[in-house]
Amino acid sequence: MKEIRKTARDLMTGFCRVCPVCNGKACAGEVPGMGGLGTGSAFMSNVQALAKVTFNMRLVHEITEPDTSTSILGLDLSMPVMAAPIGGVSFNMGGKRTEEEYIKAIIDGSRQAGIIGCTGDGVPPFIHESGLAAIATAGGHGIPFIKPWEDAELYEKLAKARDCGAKIIGMDIDAAGLITLRKMGRPVSPKSVDTLREIIAKAGVKFIIKGVMTPEDASLALQAGADAIVVSNHGGRVLDHTPGTAEVLPGIAGQMKGKLGIIVDGGVRTGADVLKMLALGADAIMVGRPFSIAAMGNLTEGVATYSATLRTELMQAMVMTGTESIAKVSPTILYSKA
Repeated sequence: MKEIRKTARDLMTGFCRVCPVCNGKACAGEVPGMGGLGTGSAFMSNVQALAKVTFNMRLVHEITEPDTSTSILGLDLSMPVMAAPIGGVSFNMGGKRTEEEYIKAIIDGSRQAGIIGCTGDGVPPFIHESGLAAIATAGGHGIPFIKPWEDAELYEKLAKARDCGAKIIGMDIDAAGLITLRKMGRPVSPKSVDTLREIIAKAGVKFIIKGVMTPEDASLALQAGADAIVVSNHGGRVLDHTPGTAEVLPGIAGQMKGKLGIIVDGGVRTGADVLKMLALGADAIMVGRPFSIAAMGNLTEGVATYSATLRTELMQAMVMTGTESIAKVSPTILYSKA
């Protein structure tokens, strides 16, 4: 991973510093780029909120080979991890890799690791076209995410996503905050429950709504027919001064657990972070920037290597907290002063 990160740093100079700790401080306000919007506080809040969560260390047990496998949305995964939908290599990551190279690495490296990669959407068209092509080549093993476009563009991209063979489609409704797209004549907008219900019905496959930060929106997503939500503030890139996802996740999971799949992203860097999010109520975790760095650093092998690192760290954290399997993750593994 050290060599992968060094190569990524060289290739992403001016766009991402590949900091020893990816916490949003050095890149605050760098959008486009890999930073958080405005003060960068929403990006930083994700990392800080997760860092405040600590474990109860327990070693009086016989668990040495914990089971990291899980199933969600009909997917059997080697661990409860997905590579988050991030695109725009040319303006976010320096352009030293092509969009096709990058997204193929995310999809193929994830598949090689027994997890699943997601693809993004945006302007110019090659962002979503490259993603859909990579999913099609991988036999449909990937989750395309579509931005909340208005009118014909939305349904056109929905049809393309279905035609690439994907069994699950997502919409990052939090991208409604990207006013730059509206200025480019490609407006995105929030969606009502009725509109979401129509979109999900036309998709004809399992559907994920990404960008849920309150129990109220989670409930509305369920009413609209979503199969899963992603608790996400879009990596802190669409609204300054939001709480970290680890802060809001327990409240959402407390009301919605078992009613639909609960996925979360934001500030996850290690396997221990994955375990924290599971204990806070998530069913699966999306990881964003670290997968982008791994893909930039060594393409498919970089993604596979980072995935293997995550799984090793997850197993270690499970052993050290007495957690036998993903199915048996409990909030009791987390330390509470109360």
